[in-house]
Amino acid sequence: MRFLGFAAIAGVFSLATCTPTAEPGPGAEVTEYPVAYPTPPAPPGPGRAAHTPGGMPHPGSTHEIVLEERTGALWISGQNHDALVRVAPDGTVRFIPLDPGSGPHGLAFDAAGRLWVTLEYAGKVARLDENGAVAEAFVVSLDCDTCPERINSHPHGLGVGPDGRTIWFTGKATGTIGRITPDGEVETFALPTPGSTPIYIRAGPDGNMWVTELTGNQIARVAPDGVATEFGIPTPYARPIAIVPGPDGNMWFTEEAGSNVARITPAGVITEFAIPRAHPNLILAGLAFDGQGNLWIQQYVDHNRPEPGAADGIVRIEPAALAGPGGTLPPARISFFPVPTRDTVMHRIILGRDGAMWFTELRADRLGRIVMRRTGDR
Repeated sequence: MRFLGFAAIAGVFSLATCTPTAEPGPGAEVTEYPVAYPTPPAPPGPGRAAHTPGGMPHPGSTHEIVLEERTGALWISGQNHDALVRVAPDGTVRFIPLDPGSGPHGLAFDAAGRLWVTLEYAGKVARLDENGAVAEAFVVSLDCDTCPERINSHPHGLGVGPDGRTIWFTGKATGTIGRITPDGEVETFALPTPGSTPIYIRAGPDGNMWVTELTGNQIARVAPDGVATEFGIPTPYARPIAIVPGPDGNMWFTEEAGSNVARITPAGVITEFAIPRAHPNLILAGLAFDGQGNLWIQQYVDHNRPEPGAADGIVRIEPAALAGPGGTLPPARISFFPVPTRDTVMHRIILGRDGAMWFTELRADRLGRIVMRRTGDR
C-alpha cells in the first residue's frame, strides 16, 4: 500500500492508492481493501483482556461498521488499536485515535447525525463531535457496594431508540442492557437470564429494542421502559449474533453456530432458515438487507476449527425465499460469493449509499465491498 501521508495525529490515506484484492465471482464483484492502522495494537492492560496465550491482543481489530447518512462516509471501529476509521465516499481514509485502553466497538448515529461509540474496555459510551473527538462520555460501569471498584459491564453493542435520541447499549459482561436518555441520565436493566451475554441491540418497527443473547440462546424484546421479554431460539446453542429490522416488519438475526438466519415477529414467533454450508466448521456473522429486499449474510470458517479449509464469503438470499415457512431454502434463490482472503473472521455488513454491500473482516483487518454485476457486464 502506498500512503499519501499522515496527519499529525490521525493517519490519512486513500483506498484508491492501495492494492485491493478482487474476486469477480459469478454475478457479483467482490473487492477487499486492507485497513492498515498507523500504530500497532495496544498490549493488554487495565480493562483490556489478553486474547492469545502469549498475552498479546488477538490478531485483527476491524469490528463494527456504520453509514453516516449525511455524507455517505463509512465509520469502522478498530478495537485493539483504540481507533476509529472513517472512509469518505471518494475513498479517503482517516484514522482517528481514541484514549489508550478504550477499546471502541459499537457505533451508531442518532437522529441529529451525531456519532456514538461504546468504549468497551473503559466501561463508557461516548458521543463524538464532527471531527471524531470525544465530546462527552458516560460511565456505564455498574455500582457494587462490596467490590473494590465499579464493575465494567463491557458495553458492546449500540443502538438508537425509535425516538432517535435515546442511546441503548448491551452490557456484554454483566447480562444487562442500558440506555442514555436525551437528558444524559444512564439507566441499567438486568436481562431475565443471568450470564446471557447480550451482543447486538437494534430498534424494531414495533417501537421496542431487540437484543441477541449469545450464550442465553434467546432474543430479548426490550420495551421503552426497560422491561425485557425473552424468546428461546429453537436450535440449541445457536449463538445468535446480529439482529436487524427487515422490510417485512419483522426482526431478522443470524445464528453463528446454528448456521441459520431467522425472523422473529413482534409477538416473538421465531422461524429459522438453514444456510447451506459446505463444511460443518462454517459459521455466520453479520447480516443486512439491500434496497431490493435481498438479505446478505457473512459466512466464514471458524478459526478455532480451521480444518477443513474453505473459502469465506457472502451469502445472498432473494426476497421470495424469505417469505416461506422456514426450513430449507430453495437453492435457486441463494448465491454464495467467495472473498479472496482466507481466515477473515467476518464481523459486520451494511448497505452503503452507493448501493454496494460493505463488510468488515475482523481478523484479516480488511474492508470488503460486494456489488451485483449488471446484465451484460464482463
